[in-house]
Amino acid sequence: MIDRSGVIDYLIMVSQNSGTSTTIKIVYPISEANLDIVKRISQKAPAIRILNGYNSPYGMYIVDDEKALRVELREPATEKISEAIGFSVYSNRKSTVDFFKFVYELIWNERALNEELKRSDKMQKDFINIASHEMKTPTQAILGYSYLLQSHPEKREEMIQAIQRNAIRLQKLTSDILDVTRIESQTLNLNKEKFNLTDLILSIIEDYKSRIENDSNSNVKLLYNRPREDVIAEADKGRISQVISNLLSNALKFTREGIISITSEKKDSQIVVSIKDTGTGIHPEIMPRLFSRFATKSQSGTGLGLFISKSIVEAHGGKMWASNNDTNQENRGGALFTFNLPQSMQ
Repeated sequence: MIDRSGVIDYLIMVSQNSGTSTTIKIVYPISEANLDIVKRISQKAPAIRILNGYNSPYGMYIVDDEKALRVELREPATEKISEAIGFSVYSNRKSTVDFFKFVYELIWNERALNEELKRSDKMQKDFINIASHEMKTPTQAILGYSYLLQSHPEKREEMIQAIQRNAIRLQKLTSDILDVTRIESQTLNLNKEKFNLTDLILSIIEDYKSRIENDSNSNVKLLYNRPREDVIAEADKGRISQVISNLLSNALKFTREGIISITSEKKDSQIVVSIKDTGTGIHPEIMPRLFSRFATKSQSGTGLGLFISKSIVEAHGGKMWASNNDTNQENRGGALFTFNLPQSMQ
């Protein structure tokens, strides 16, 4: 009904003409009947912010810095707006307008908080479900191999290696869960020190080369374009090692054959590290939420690694971003992950 009266089209026009200089916020029921309106707003005026006003008892508020209109909803089922509305108040007095703005902000904040609580609740449930599933797999494997070890001592070495692999997987999952908790509660502490980033990368690469050699199904080469001068960083060495290892692990997961190349360089006042692979690339469905929790198309893993890595980099005052090397749908040519850190004052 409000849309038919022209209010929505007017707000779209204002948003289009003012760009980002005017903030427009709308609270109204997002239902099947209103989906076309939501779609129209998002397409024509993406800067307009919308919150779901389901079961709202407030009627209609329209307020800006100069004018305010409050309309009581009397008969929502009627087709005519004149029959639908009841008691109405209009004012251009500053004190009244300020009061209506205050009331509207209360309504907006109430809805925003409600939506955030719903998202948090869903994410918490998803987190518990995924974590439980991921923990169950290595735990069952460890128990299974332990029982088999007792009855098949001749395969002792093979089973011990399997137990170790699953124990490492379980340990990493536990560590990731603790890191997510620290990030969400803003208690992720950094122990900064000066260290040679070039040497750290070389050490990590040697470790991963050993893993590749032990994987008979992998035909991947690791290349490090070592800079002419060593790169000295002032950061949490353990956390930066965790970030690089996460990115390399992801690259190996989606690259069964080809090259993974790493570069590190000083650029202006930043240290820039890039990891490029020739694997399957970033799936289009994942790209918009790549650094969010549980964003993964892999059959294994929780999708926490990139979320944790980006949070670690940002805690250092840096940034992380990613792109596909090729937009060809059949062969996306792999992915490129890059992060930067403030350069150490040497």
